[in-house]
Parts: sequence; C-alpha cells; structure tokens
Amino acid sequence: MTELRYVGFWARVLAMLVDSLIIVAIIWPLMVWLFGWEVLLQGVQGGAAQVVHILLSWVFPILAVILFWLYRQATPGKIALGAKIVDAQTLQAPSTRQCIIRYLGYYVSTIPLGLGLFWVGIDARKQGWHDKLAGTLVIYQQNQQ
Repeated sequence: MTELRYVGFWARVLAMLVDSLIIVAIIWPLMVWLFGWEVLLQGVQGGAAQVVHILLSWVFPILAVILFWLYRQATPGKIALGAKIVDAQTLQAPSTRQCIIRYLGYYVSTIPLGLGLFWVGIDARKQGWHDKLAGTLVIYQQNQQ
C-alpha cells in the first residue's frame, strides 16, 4: 500500500486562496449587477435586498463548499493541488455529516485567533481542529508527487 501524504499548512492556504478568488469572482459581479457599487459600498439594507445579499454572500458559498466536498472530495483549490478530503478511518469519501461538521468546525478553528487552522502546521497528520472534529484528513491523490 502507498504511504499517505498529508497536505500541509501552506498548500492548504494556497488552496483556500484559490477557492476564495473563485467565490469572489462569481459573487461580486452578481452583487454589483443586482445592487450597484454605491449600495454595496454603503451596505445592503432592507427587506428582499438583504435576503439576497445573505444568500449570495453566505449561503451560496457554504453550499458550494459542502457540495464540492461531497461530490469531488475537494474544492477547486484542493483539486488544483491534487488533494482530497477523506474519512480518517476508512480513507473513503467523507459522509454528509462529516462535511457539515467539518464546515462548522472552521468557525471553531478560527475563533481562537485561528489556532485551529494553524494546528495543521504542527499536527503529525496535518489535521486542523475542523478535521479532528469531523474525523477527516486532507491527503494527496495516490499518483501525485
């Protein structure tokens, strides 16, 4: 069996930056088209506009990330690196429950000054707190160097 290669801190930061740029490239043009620059700079306020703003800024990215994890085992940034998220016990695709816990675990990892994210840099299996909570690993695909 091939030895597992865990994806480390800086590679995961790079993947996150790629993912963030993609999300911004999709959402900002939509927001400008719907609300205009002036409204966005002043803050979207009131009724339906606020609901649309929340859907585009929060709900869409959350759903996109979780769906990518479920169907591709990685977001576009991780795919570009040849990395994937797996169940820590079976090395198979994570369950829906694990994906949701992993996403919510980002908040737990981030709140104490990002310590749970930086944990990837010191953990033997390169797990952040969100990975530990969900029981997941981020590994390189078998044929990647």
